[in-house]
Amino acid sequence: MTPLSRYVTCAGYEIHYMEWGALDAPVVIAWHGLARTGRDMDELAAHLAPRYRVICPDTLGRGLSQWARAPHDEYRLAFYARIAAGLFDALGIERAHWVGTSMGGAIGTVCASGLFEPQLKGRIQSLLLNDNAPQLAEEALERIKSYAGHPPAFDTVHELEVFFRQVYKPYGWLSDAQWRTLTETSTRRLPDGRVTPHYDPAMVQQFTHHANDYLIWDHYDALDIPVLCLRGEDSDLVRRETTVQMLARGPGLRGLAQVIEVPGCGHAPALNVPAQYELVDQFLARAEHHAAVPAH
Repeated sequence: MTPLSRYVTCAGYEIHYMEWGALDAPVVIAWHGLARTGRDMDELAAHLAPRYRVICPDTLGRGLSQWARAPHDEYRLAFYARIAAGLFDALGIERAHWVGTSMGGAIGTVCASGLFEPQLKGRIQSLLLNDNAPQLAEEALERIKSYAGHPPAFDTVHELEVFFRQVYKPYGWLSDAQWRTLTETSTRRLPDGRVTPHYDPAMVQQFTHHANDYLIWDHYDALDIPVLCLRGEDSDLVRRETTVQMLARGPGLRGLAQVIEVPGCGHAPALNVPAQYELVDQFLARAEHHAAVPAH
């Protein structure tokens, strides 16, 4: 199925997204990680497209979306939630499932809670957190900060691909073609002709100016929808003890949360192989069933 590349204005910015599937199908929002783009979701979206309308945005400052005019204030979860609310309204989305990798999971959490954007409360039917949790390991955050704010530049796309293969090795297995696509969909040329990852380095200000932006237990505790955390078996970002807490509070306390460890991956599973598709399919089926059963 051929996706469509589209643009929409949200919160005063042009946001790019890929759209897969039929307009009248149930909606899945698939949101990428911190220094990535919506094209990371191509494989999963292609798998889901026969049954769902899949929307894969580029976050503000990433991919083909505009860069923030006020990085200090706008590279943060509260503003990303405002963009998501604008996306729902502009595309006429009343209800949607949310699949979010890393940062994309955190954005989904704060959107689903409705604490930042009350108009989104009740519009997110389920939340799949791909190696994301309401509290992240400090050491891993420091590692991310160390490279995200200073993206390297290379003379050739081949050299950039070698870099990506090293940095994103924890994603697990990717084919050579998938590594090439990952590289080509997240590359931009600098004025001197070299190539670099396709994001605004200033997005790292989320960490320097909003130190606890990813400490979002209050949002998680407010959730009353099905939640699945897919933890990469070797993840350094999501601690096992954190997932235990997730099962004991918020949606976990309500019997709505589940944690599954994904073998052969760290941070974060690429959601690009049959075993991982099956986990997503099963969760979405349970979430559809949950939504169809009247509350008592």
